[in-house]
Amino acid sequence: MRPTPPIAGVIGWPVAHSKSPLIHRFWLERLGIDGEYGRFPVAPERLVEAMGALAALGFAGVNVTVPHKLAVMDCVDVIDAGARDVGAVNVVQVMPDGALHGHNSDVAGICEPLQRRALAGREVVLVGSGGAARAAMAAFVRLGTARVTILARDPAKGRALLEGFGMDGQVLPMDAAEAKWGAPALLFNASVLGMTGQPAFVPDMARLPDDMMVFDAVYAPLETPLLAAARARGLAVIDGLEMLIGQAAMGFALFFGAEAPRGEDAALRARLLK
Repeated sequence: MRPTPPIAGVIGWPVAHSKSPLIHRFWLERLGIDGEYGRFPVAPERLVEAMGALAALGFAGVNVTVPHKLAVMDCVDVIDAGARDVGAVNVVQVMPDGALHGHNSDVAGICEPLQRRALAGREVVLVGSGGAARAAMAAFVRLGTARVTILARDPAKGRALLEGFGMDGQVLPMDAAEAKWGAPALLFNASVLGMTGQPAFVPDMARLPDDMMVFDAVYAPLETPLLAAARARGLAVIDGLEMLIGQAAMGFALFFGAEAPRGEDAALRARLLK
């Protein structure tokens, strides 16, 4: 039997920037649930050891962030169909018998704020080719996107993404001229570029369509150089908090046995921005 109160957390390397504890603690408070949620820095070479200890330590589960979303798939006992389709796991649930079940909530976190954006039959640009990029590709398939331009440091990884998801498109280097992008309806940053301590990614916004939306999955800082440039250009933007809150809800339900109170999103966002 798992001990009470339920314990969960987020693992990554680094993980100090994570706002997941603030989100889960806010929901626990609002629902009056006695539970704990913390940050746990896990170096890549200690991942297997850390995952093997979750059940013994009484964890209900963990969220998984950079750089573990792919490697953690080798550490779980069961991977659900959604995570298998994406090829990345960002939620690990510890079952009562100690088995580890892998899930992916990033696709839902991406699709939710994009439902109001008509992407069916349109072109998009994706920055990055890692675990978050795989979730973005799965979301693009779900939303009916017609063509994807992937900007990747590793062209082979970018081509594998296109082929793996059966998408039409092209792979370009990170510094490819905007003129080669086509006419995208969406620019999605699924890389760490723009994160605190990382170089920025800021294309020439003047060369991009007036109706393009910019979605940056980075949330530390919340106003990345990419989003600031997009706002200055007058483009619609979605920041990383929208995705973070949306994807956190699945983990919360699995860890604490209750639905996240999404009617409190405005209050949650205000707290996260303090």
